[in-house]
Amino acid sequence: MHDHTLQSTTPPARYGDPIYHPTPIPPPVMLPAELPPGVEMVTLAGGYRTLAYTRPQPPPAPAAQPVPAWAKTTALLAPTVGCGIAAAGFGISYAAPGLIAMTEALWAAIALIAAGTLAPILHRATRVGRGAAPVQHVTQHITASGMFGRANGTINHR
Repeated sequence: MHDHTLQSTTPPARYGDPIYHPTPIPPPVMLPAELPPGVEMVTLAGGYRTLAYTRPQPPPAPAAQPVPAWAKTTALLAPTVGCGIAAAGFGISYAAPGLIAMTEALWAAIALIAAGTLAPILHRATRVGRGAAPVQHVTQHITASGMFGRANGTINHR
């Protein structure tokens, strides 16, 4: 078997030979401003001071701020406005059949007026005893916009 131990190339020191002691180099000292975040100088149990990673302190919790007056007012008015809108919708749902009946009555009145004006015109055109009168053609065009809009009409005699 081979012996795998390394042999030193320096001769062993003999009693009385001078021993060389190099001057120690002081370890570099970091200033506190140079320390990276999360690294602090700590003192160990044996009294040694060394650099160590530490857990970051959580930021302090922000102080609770009071609720502004406008937010309180808005919060109190929101249910009132919502109930008012609900009541308006409820009222409109009860009024809808009456509104439909009123529109039908208005259209009936418009038809009655149109028939009332058309009857005398047709009566004059077809009157007996005048002889051979020329045949007249009456065309009528009536328009109305919206439920309570004003009706406009044109009557053409030919």
